[in-house]
Amino acid sequence: MAMKVEISITLRQRILDHARSSQTEVCGLLLGNRERIIAVERCANVSSEPATRFELDPAALIAAWRAARSGGPQVIGHYHSHPTGNPRPSPTDAAEAAPDGAIWIIVGAGEMAAWRAVECGALHGRFDPVELIVTAE
Repeated sequence: MAMKVEISITLRQRILDHARSSQTEVCGLLLGNRERIIAVERCANVSSEPATRFELDPAALIAAWRAARSGGPQVIGHYHSHPTGNPRPSPTDAAEAAPDGAIWIIVGAGEMAAWRAVECGALHGRFDPVELIVTAE
């Protein structure tokens, strides 16, 4: 049975809009808990090859972890786009993903899909699908 995570229609739209805003890969953080994404935070893509790869701005990631330690929402994963691809993790994504249970939302071809980075996943040996439950708010 696939893991399920809730996301509001507003947060879903923010991610889609961010992905549509650039011809290169965009990325951001997912904040919340195992059951629900409660916030998304845009981050700079600091990759030296942003057309085909993403790298979250380390300063934004560290700030989010610090905020979580101070009682803020937990970092549960991140999102990124595949401007010329589909919303499935690429072999490059799989090679760079730690099997830490993080949620990966990927936007490609105007669609959004969610994945969980795990040991021995169904896709590329690294990812299992996650069902996104879109809520009113």
